[in-house]
Amino acid sequence: MNSEAGWGRLTLKAAGVSLIDCDHRTPAAAVDGFPYIAIPQLRDGHIALDGVRRISENDFIEWTKKLSPQTDDVIVVRRCNSGEGAHVPSGLKCAIGQNLVVLRADGKKVLPQYLRWLVRGSEWWGEVGKYINVGAVFDSLRCRDIPLFELPVPPLPEQREIAGVLAAIDDRITLLRETNATLEAIAQALFKSWFVDFDPVRAKQEGRAPEGMDEATAALFPDSLEESELGLVPKGWLVQSLDTIAAFLNGLALQKFPPTGDDDLPVIKIAQLRKGDSVGADQASRSIKPEYIVKNGDVLFSWSGSLEVEIWCGGEGALNQHLFKVTSETFPKWFYFFWTRHHLADFRQTAASKATTMGHIQRGHLTAAKVCIPTAAVLDAATLVLGPIIEMLIEHSLQAQTLATLRDTLLPRLISGQLRLPESVDKLDEALP
Repeated sequence: MNSEAGWGRLTLKAAGVSLIDCDHRTPAAAVDGFPYIAIPQLRDGHIALDGVRRISENDFIEWTKKLSPQTDDVIVVRRCNSGEGAHVPSGLKCAIGQNLVVLRADGKKVLPQYLRWLVRGSEWWGEVGKYINVGAVFDSLRCRDIPLFELPVPPLPEQREIAGVLAAIDDRITLLRETNATLEAIAQALFKSWFVDFDPVRAKQEGRAPEGMDEATAALFPDSLEESELGLVPKGWLVQSLDTIAAFLNGLALQKFPPTGDDDLPVIKIAQLRKGDSVGADQASRSIKPEYIVKNGDVLFSWSGSLEVEIWCGGEGALNQHLFKVTSETFPKWFYFFWTRHHLADFRQTAASKATTMGHIQRGHLTAAKVCIPTAAVLDAATLVLGPIIEMLIEHSLQAQTLATLRDTLLPRLISGQLRLPESVDKLDEALP
């Protein structure tokens, strides 16, 4: 059986791709140590190390005797999110957890750099559907079946070029997201310094010049603190509740607005907020009130479950229940975004303490959360710095979304041979000026 481009199809086994199973035990967690990769770390074809379990050096040695992941190996989920995978980047020393396996190409018929894309194409998912075992709780793939997956295998030069095109797009997406993480960390640190820790005020109180600002900006801050219901705050600044600086609009029960087939909207739920896009989302009618339509740049806050606060950049959608859309006619976006983020730790602690299956907060908790409001002059000075950072975060996120769409559109066409490389390079040149 051949692909549309006349490329032959081979089983993974015949193509020199071996499967290595994991160690079916779980080591003890350690404060520091080597990353122990589990299913939650596999995201969008990459290994995300935030929140990863760490294991000791002794356990790392023990757990990598059978399987030591190498650069360009592909880790595949065998049970639960069956078929999902991620490639191992250069330099990562890790062990992998239960329900994961590794695919390793010997390079003779399938290049390791190409394998990472092969396991994300439509043919791969067709084979997953063919061999999946539907269970009462979880679906699963058997280790003996995965090597039997039959997939298109173009000549090695084409593999190299396909992998190069897709990797170029993916690297650009990664760079944009890493840049955003850095920008957000800088903005968060400045916000905390000025409006939570009051560093400029404390410096002036001690007779020192505030660090990192010119004299004109420093002059805008008072030189003393005064008591308030929030504790000591800069003299003359106000203390208000979080829900007085912004409106928190709760979403709709969108099953009451079924799709009509005419310009429907994707439903933005907690899962979509966490992913950052609405791909594969349920649909709802556009007949909802305009304020319940989510647009790029809106601040969304999931008040149950994971409790996340993000600036949405995943396109137009319908606001589902369990999500707040946060807006303000008085304060700039950065101000209510970072103040809501600031209270997340307390909100999560409150939600975790509730004796329910899914923790949540109530509107009363928004009222109890306090905000320190500076003078208009300080607010304006901060907006000159933090406002452009927020706009850059949105711009970069939108660029990353555009590139992700391009990558995900090209990938199945390139893998199947529907689209040949000159056409895809033209599209890449347009997207990467």
